[in-house]
Amino acid sequence: MEAIEITVEVLINEPIEKVWEIWNTPSDMMIWNTASEDWHTTHAEIDLKIGGKFSSRMEAKDGSFGFDFWGTYSQIEAPTFLEIFLGDGRKMSVFFTTEGAQTKVKEVFEAKTENTIDLQKSGWQAILNNFKKYVENQ
Repeated sequence: MEAIEITVEVLINEPIEKVWEIWNTPSDMMIWNTASEDWHTTHAEIDLKIGGKFSSRMEAKDGSFGFDFWGTYSQIEAPTFLEIFLGDGRKMSVFFTTEGAQTKVKEVFEAKTENTIDLQKSGWQAILNNFKKYVENQ
């Protein structure tokens, strides 16, 4: 059975170089990498090279649940493209595209089987929306 791909995207009112830099900075990731106010990222690492890994620890603020999210970079074309194999084996691509004075960030990732497509898409879109808000306020 072929994997189902999910796409989320956002248009950011900042130049591509700034968007790329903030995306790939662990201290920034710890601030923007959340889908809702009751969650936060407590740790982030980024080793931006082919074969390098990124990782983040996401936790509910009330301490009731948490999980590690990580992957390995398989392709990097700064500042326009990242290809990542996630820790669970799924593939993810991130595209950064200049559109006038704005930058479009598009994530394409293979869906998990244990959550609905709508749930996964809305969660990832919420994180991307938070990224947009964070970048535009830096």
